[in-house]
Parts: sequence; C-alpha cells; structure tokens
Amino acid sequence: LAYISSHPTGEQLLLSALHRETRLTISEIGDRFGMKEMLEIEKQWDRLASLLCYLGGLTIGGQAPDGKWLLEIPNLVMRKLYAERGLELILPKNTTRKEASDAADALYSRGEIEPLCSFVAHHDFKVFSNRDYQHADELTIKTIFLTLLYHDTLYIMDSEPEIERTYGDLIMLIRPEMRRFTIFDILLEFKFIKPGTLGLTGEQVQQQSEQELKSHPMVKEKFEQARTQLQKYRQRLQAKYGDILKLRTYTVVAVGFDRLLWEEV
Repeated sequence: LAYISSHPTGEQLLLSALHRETRLTISEIGDRFGMKEMLEIEKQWDRLASLLCYLGGLTIGGQAPDGKWLLEIPNLVMRKLYAERGLELILPKNTTRKEASDAADALYSRGEIEPLCSFVAHHDFKVFSNRDYQHADELTIKTIFLTLLYHDTLYIMDSEPEIERTYGDLIMLIRPEMRRFTIFDILLEFKFIKPGTLGLTGEQVQQQSEQELKSHPMVKEKFEQARTQLQKYRQRLQAKYGDILKLRTYTVVAVGFDRLLWEEV
C-alpha cells in the first residue's frame, strides 16, 4: 500500500477503494507490471489496481453495465490497513496522529465533536491545496473523518447498506461485545459547499464569524437538509436495533477547505 500510494494516482486509488459508496472500476485487469507502464499516468490507475488484485489487496466484485470490472477491498483486515495508510497520508507525523486520536476519543466516549472538527480544520484542511477543489465533495470530507475515526475494535464501521445511505453518511455502530463500555453509537452527515457558490473568497470565509456563516441561506439550507436526513436515518436505526442504541447524531458542513461548521442534531 505504501508503494501504491507513492505513485501520482495511487493515493486517490487507495482512498477511493476505502469507500463502499464509490465503485472502483477499471477497464481491464492487466498482467504486466513493468516500470515503464507503472510510470505512464494514463495507464497507471488500471495497472496499480490490477497489481493490488494480484497481491490480494483488492478483489473482483463483478462487472458494471459498461463492462468495466468492479473492484472492492476483500475483508475487514485489509480495510483496516487501507484506513491506516490513509491516515498516514493525511497526517504523516506521529505526534499529530496522537492529537487526532485524543480528539476521536472525545467523540467516542463523551459525544464531543468539537475537538475533532477543530483538529480537522487546523490540520487536515492544510494538507489540501487549491487543486483539490476540482473534485472535492461530501465524500472528500468523509474520507478525512473516516480515517480519523476508524476503530474496528470498538465499532462496525460504515455498515448497514439496507439503510439506504447517501454518499456523505458515516455510521459507526458499537460492536455487540463492546456495548458494556461507556461509548456512543455515532451517525454523521456531511455537506460540502464551495466558497464561490456563496459569493465569497476563501479569505472572506475565514474572516466571517460562525454565526455569519450559518446565517447564509445556502449554509442554512445544507444544515436543514442534513437534519432531515439524520432524522430519517435515526428512525430506521432505532426501528432495527431498538433500545440498545446509544445514538448521537451530528451534521458537519465544510465550506471549502477554509471552514468547518457542525452541530449535534
């Protein structure tokens, strides 16, 4: 995974594979992995994905309607390795990762999301540059939170496909054997707004107060959408699991990579 992520398209390949909502596809599964082919950008995505298949890091999950191969991470052990590699890519320093772990623990055990959101805003967002805006969306924000919160010992991460989640949701259900501990089930809904759609520059977004940003019509609309979606998901989860749930729900709205707004719903 470290070798794959060292290539120009490798990092995005690993992060794309980590999400069940996105379908990782390639045109053909190659059987040649020469240095020259690996360095050709137009072939690199398919070649790296094929190499992961041969090494057991990906498996074939079928074919798409257009004939492309669908690839997926084969098991939870490998998924954890992907998440750990993603965290190393986003936060290369061990001291910073310790700070991130403490912020995640505050959410697990006390239901406090502010430390984690503040960490993301002050550390993770600085990793992204202006070129990332082109493809940034809710899934980008979820990638950051998923790598920071991934804890497969305590939680079943990103599960329950029958809940019909949209792409932005992150569901963390406490494992049955871990319910004796004082931790919470967690449900998050992510929204992403490009600063230009607000009629503001990134600098102006940074200068505005939280109240000013939250009062903007588009931001208010995103929060309202998230509240409605979270309420539906809460009802479905409670109908399925009943009183054993210790559910805390949150909406997180990113305004570009300049500001992060949140609230518990």
